[in-house]
Amino acid sequence: MEELLFLVQNNDDIVLLITVVVFSAAITYVASKARRRLDIGEGEAAAGGGGNIPGRLGIPIIGETFSFLSATNSTNGCYDFVRLRRLWYGSCFKTRIFGKIHVFVPSPEGAKQILTNDFVDFNKGYVKSMADAVGEKSLLCVPHDSHKRIRRLLSDPFSMPSLSKFVQNFDQKLTQKLKKLEESGERFSALQFSMKMILDAMCNMLMSITEDSLLQVIERDCTAVSDAMLSFPLMIPGTRYYKGIKARQRLMETFRGMIGDRRGGKETHNDFLQSMLQRDSYPSSEKLDDTDIMDNLLTLIIAAQTTTAAAMMWSVKFLDENRDAQDRLREEQLSIAKNKLDGASLTIEDLNKMFYGLKVVKETLRMSNVLLWFPRVALNDCIIDGFEIKKGWHVNVDATCIHYDPELYKDPMQFNPSRFDEMQKPYSFIPFGSGPRTCLGMNMARVIMLVFLHRLTRGYKWTIHDHDPSLEKKTHVPRLRSGCPITLKALDDGK
Repeated sequence: MEELLFLVQNNDDIVLLITVVVFSAAITYVASKARRRLDIGEGEAAAGGGGNIPGRLGIPIIGETFSFLSATNSTNGCYDFVRLRRLWYGSCFKTRIFGKIHVFVPSPEGAKQILTNDFVDFNKGYVKSMADAVGEKSLLCVPHDSHKRIRRLLSDPFSMPSLSKFVQNFDQKLTQKLKKLEESGERFSALQFSMKMILDAMCNMLMSITEDSLLQVIERDCTAVSDAMLSFPLMIPGTRYYKGIKARQRLMETFRGMIGDRRGGKETHNDFLQSMLQRDSYPSSEKLDDTDIMDNLLTLIIAAQTTTAAAMMWSVKFLDENRDAQDRLREEQLSIAKNKLDGASLTIEDLNKMFYGLKVVKETLRMSNVLLWFPRVALNDCIIDGFEIKKGWHVNVDATCIHYDPELYKDPMQFNPSRFDEMQKPYSFIPFGSGPRTCLGMNMARVIMLVFLHRLTRGYKWTIHDHDPSLEKKTHVPRLRSGCPITLKALDDGK
């Protein structure tokens, strides 16, 4: 039943939800007396152990699924489900969602135990629709041995030489886009702008795609695939899953055609795809087959786009609400700009001088929590934070709880980049995870945000036109429902 997670993320799935509700209502009615008897202690017995973990499992299979779906379908976001149970049961608690027992682990010590023992004591549990959307050869889905090989071969775009080239290209495009938006006086969504910028940049870096019409097609299909990643995996026309799988098929045909053209000598480029095709004669351990390449092209684009764009949106909001931090950041960026020729692009060396800028990035990631928690499955019985965990249980490293822990961060709800003047406790700052599954694009996300913050604060002031804090419904990445609409005003003489 895990693949039902986030069933109601879109109105296209409402018919499926009604079917589940009607079926479950019959079960609920029959089991109503049993359900009323189920308190925390009885839930522990039903779990087959772990009697010292507070929480409520509810009746088998259903558990607290509908409460979770209700939170997901609200403007408070799906994490509201976790937040409420932490108030009821304490920082570490268990629940049952779609037949699976989940334990939320809220401590740096627990995070270290889980994340450093990936593939040994824990593995990542995937929603079926996610695997179907990105492909079985995606880095997100492959087993341990394949994961090590694919991760190593995918690392080149994120190396320092590649990032140096990426920074200059991204900076040039970003500068042009922001200037055009300011001159037009156009109101635009910071979220949608960021998503488009990142998708275009990734397609250029990975496959040298710059044609607007093709980029628009890829953007449309990548959005459909992303929407399908957490949906009901049934091929019913009109549903998100159906649309996403069809979009995936179109993207695979596009990638397959590009690979064929390059192998046939019709095209050649100095990019990631070309470097992979140049390995055709290498041993199997040193190359990716076509399916490996295509599945991971899609994975890299979607992974870069969804989380980093959301973080960029949140940085606009946080800096708008904290003018002292905005002014200090602008002062640093203007100082860097003064030492560069007019029109010169940023370099990695420039980014390395953005000491306060990096703290703004870190604080944005801490507060936005674009990855709310890191899901794992216990491969063996174990003890975490003094609690007994059974084999097969889902253990979720609750990054959001860790990042908002007042014992780790003073005034955790306050946006304060200067808190990173001090070294943080190990595993108290984990926006990219840790261990063997640490986010492959961690450094790219950082440089994208630094370039964006430099161009935004060095050249402009901005006005936000919708301060509604409501979150977008039916999404696993926290994003403002409004998208954070803004207009830009150029600084006078760069001041």
